[in-house]
Amino acid sequence: MPDSTAPSRNFTSERAAYARDGAVILKGVLDLDWVERMRAAVAEILDHPGAAAVEYAPSGSRGRYLGDFLMWTHQGDFRDFALASPLPAIAQQILQSDVVRFFYDQLLVKEPNTLEETPWHQDLPYWPLRGEDILSLWVPFDPVSANSGAMRYVKGSHRSGALYAPTPFSSSSGFSAVLAARDLPRFPAPESFLPEADILVCEMEPGDVIAHHPLVFHWSPGNLDPRQRRRALALRYLGDDARFDEDAANFLDHPRLKPLLPEPLQFRTGDRPTGCNFPVAWPRAT
Repeated sequence: MPDSTAPSRNFTSERAAYARDGAVILKGVLDLDWVERMRAAVAEILDHPGAAAVEYAPSGSRGRYLGDFLMWTHQGDFRDFALASPLPAIAQQILQSDVVRFFYDQLLVKEPNTLEETPWHQDLPYWPLRGEDILSLWVPFDPVSANSGAMRYVKGSHRSGALYAPTPFSSSSGFSAVLAARDLPRFPAPESFLPEADILVCEMEPGDVIAHHPLVFHWSPGNLDPRQRRRALALRYLGDDARFDEDAANFLDHPRLKPLLPEPLQFRTGDRPTGCNFPVAWPRAT
């Protein structure tokens, strides 16, 4: 019987593309049994959103754009997907770290006919972390087309190392207060970089995964497809050089997220993420 926790191949060429472009599609790396299992888990969240869930689309608008966080802390399928699927081994291959810890999961569902966009942003400025060895794996559970909300990345935009202030995904999400960051410039206006940008448009099938760098510029449109859903989960992994930064914005300070953490989050600048909040994903426990 094949090992459902092992990736189907190594990712030498994809790792080179990740370093160069800041994002790469890993084709066909998840068994569809995992996809089906997670579709059922996502359906449960959509029917019964958690305490941290956010409806990003304005009330009364068409479609639905739901976000939720930290499902792994209270839902076994999400925990298994984060820690017992091929994803930790994939993260280790991309990061080339001795130890990989899990940071958090974030659900991003855009139902058909949803106009709400995901704003242009980087990931790292939302987090109380600094370091190169921080990775997002973006996993769709539906076919994703340019019309149904495919992720777009500005190739190479991570290489300058510049950080920009985080933008809340919605003015009503309640994250504005906890995302106030010190001394970070506003994110550039899209018209200032898009004319010269080399854009990676991530049209995908279930079983594919995007690996992206925490500083790469990315965005997705609404789901304008009248029939196709766009259910996706972003999972974040931390490698050897990830360290806490007390001066950074910290989305985990949101009053609806803090109670979901397994233990109170306390840290000083330079500390490694450890403990129950950030379990070891690789090497796997024996």
